[in-house]
Amino acid sequence: MYPIVLILALGLAISIERYIYLSRTRQANMALWQDVQPLVSSNRYREAFTLASESKATIGKMLSDGLIRAHNKSRMTEIEAAMEEGLMESIPALEKRTHYLSTFANVATLLGLLGTIIGLIQAFTAVSNADPAEKADLLSSSISVAMNTTAFGLMAAIPLLLIFTYMQTRTNEMVDGLEMIAMKFLNIVSAQNKTGE
Repeated sequence: MYPIVLILALGLAISIERYIYLSRTRQANMALWQDVQPLVSSNRYREAFTLASESKATIGKMLSDGLIRAHNKSRMTEIEAAMEEGLMESIPALEKRTHYLSTFANVATLLGLLGTIIGLIQAFTAVSNADPAEKADLLSSSISVAMNTTAFGLMAAIPLLLIFTYMQTRTNEMVDGLEMIAMKFLNIVSAQNKTGE
């Protein structure tokens, strides 16, 4: 049971760290976009680029890549490709360590089963050398102890799987949000290019 407790503790630590990171990242991204959007809308690409490149928000790299191309009057396909590249560089930081949660859930289940099997082996070994009058009591108590390991493994695995699903959903929502901001940015730049022609 001790390895299962360790795995549960590691899983919960990763969950808390990921939750805090994703929450802060989302707030930083939205704050940066609210600051950059008016500058982009008023064709002040240089100021927007300075703001985005100095920001530590995940979206900063993507916006700065697009802004430098927009400032240099690049074609829309080049701006879009630059922003997509910036987005691809940002995604691994969002998904970091989340996959460990599903692995820990599976390992906790397997450790529970392993503990049960080892417990049953020990129970049957102990019963084979016991007095016939005590065999039934000894066997039932030993099997009860062995089954507790499986129950404990499942009690650790189920929350970890639920947390993994939640974190995966939040990460996907953030990636979708970044893609939406990239699309808004491209629409603004495209509209300005058409009015400037």
